[in-house]
Amino acid sequence: MTSTTSYSERIRRLGEAIREADHIIVGAGAGLTTAAGLDYAGEDFRHEFAPWIERYRFTDLYTAGFYPFESQEEYWAFWAKHIWFCRYRTGALPLYRRLLELFPRAFVVTTNVDAQFEQAGFPLENIFATQGDYGWFQPASGTPKTLVDNREWVERVLPLISGCRIPAEAIPHMPDGSAVALNLRVDDTFVEDSRWHRQARRYTDFVQEARQGRLLLLEFGIGYNTPGIIRLPFEQLAQRLPHTTLVRFNLNDPDPYIQNLPRFMSFTEDIGRILDDIDSLRAAAGN
Repeated sequence: MTSTTSYSERIRRLGEAIREADHIIVGAGAGLTTAAGLDYAGEDFRHEFAPWIERYRFTDLYTAGFYPFESQEEYWAFWAKHIWFCRYRTGALPLYRRLLELFPRAFVVTTNVDAQFEQAGFPLENIFATQGDYGWFQPASGTPKTLVDNREWVERVLPLISGCRIPAEAIPHMPDGSAVALNLRVDDTFVEDSRWHRQARRYTDFVQEARQGRLLLLEFGIGYNTPGIIRLPFEQLAQRLPHTTLVRFNLNDPDPYIQNLPRFMSFTEDIGRILDDIDSLRAAAGN
């Protein structure tokens, strides 16, 4: 059932799928956080990064992350601000809190690194953040496989930024004095620590258990940047498992790669409107 089928019919079918589901997996990409209000090129970005925009001609936060800064003082000043902006500034956004209210027992698999599901209150054991988390430092070399919380460092150095730089003595290091990097998957030095592997196993176990019942896959805002992590595996599950329904919420890329999926529907409408209507259906059904 594609996005061209009437909205009312798709909402009705979605309500049925939610009521019938034994297991729900939420898959989320960058489009969900954009829909929630964290815009990498919007007014908040232009306000908070005005000095960087003026000096480096940045146009958005994503491309700014690849800028070849000439010094570590410049590099870490930018990343302190970047981490704060994406990870600590807003707390849980309302859209993520609504997802928790609607799907409190869902397992979450996400390529997002902003920890919005964690901040909204989803149980940590039910979140697999495959690509890392802005809130952690790791050894730049990739070994040992340990992570360090960076919130104290971010809050300490933000007031020290001057001229898009921080003092040399404020550059972060691992506890042993070695160089740090963000725990984001950019190359083969990405640290998959013991918690990452534990959550990967929990996700695999959840999928295995869900094979025995009616599985609902809710995919939010995932395009073709890293489709092999969630988007295509979800389609493969919907193709192979007879009682699995895939629902895709995507403004720009709603159509499946695998054709003729037996239980598929897509939405390009505003996610806030959709969640309002899901909530109304639940209330009408007395759930």
